[in-house]
Amino acid sequence: MTLPLFHVDAFTDRPLSGNPAAICLLPSWKEDRWLQAVGREMNLSETAFLVQNADGFDLRWFTPEAEVDLCGHATLASAHVLWQQNLANSTEVIRFSTKSGLLKAVRTGDGIELDFPLEPDEPADPPANLLPALGVSARYVGKNRFDYVVEVESEQVLRQVAPDFKLLRMIPCRGVIVTSRSADPQFDFASRAFFPRLGVDEDPVCGSAHCCLGAFWRKRLGKSEFLAYQASPRGGVVKVRVNGDRAFLGGRAVIVAQGELLA
Repeated sequence: MTLPLFHVDAFTDRPLSGNPAAICLLPSWKEDRWLQAVGREMNLSETAFLVQNADGFDLRWFTPEAEVDLCGHATLASAHVLWQQNLANSTEVIRFSTKSGLLKAVRTGDGIELDFPLEPDEPADPPANLLPALGVSARYVGKNRFDYVVEVESEQVLRQVAPDFKLLRMIPCRGVIVTSRSADPQFDFASRAFFPRLGVDEDPVCGSAHCCLGAFWRKRLGKSEFLAYQASPRGGVVKVRVNGDRAFLGGRAVIVAQGELLA
């Protein structure tokens, strides 16, 4: 039995940039151990698995080490594959059933917009290892249900962060988002995101982090629409629009390779 498999770069319009995801189309669900083994084999920040249902698609995401409850870039990549392969109507919304509830994707010109839950943070005391692991001082530390968020004074500081990943792995959370105002006037803010506990030291472009960052920067900049840059070595651009308790994430994607998984 073979299964369709795609390698997609998300939150970019250029191959070999943005955030790579593997997208695997399944006729029905396999056991969790197999899904995790494929995620480990693909060794990308996320591998997404899709099974069609009566209302759209069931969707799950796996890093090389764990299943996660919410992932933006692999959802963007999944929608791109479904439209490119004519498995979804390009004029209609794609509905994804996930561990974070119903997520939606819609085409917007040459891009895609995701409808995700907003994940606001609350001020928090930094755990003992957090700032030493990042090697920075913080203007602010907060936490949402997934991650810590750390604001630093400038994009220059942000780009120079070189985490101690062994130490960062000890922090009891999914991951750590570091953010600052952007030094480039075309962007509102910049960020980086680290998830060593999931087997992803630095996520190139993290959609779910922007569900937090949208709420974070709305409080500070007094507006609800942003153009954000994730300043990882690969880099990527995310459009963020906050409306009520929802975060709308916009971006583009490119299929880099496709083939079959021999299962």
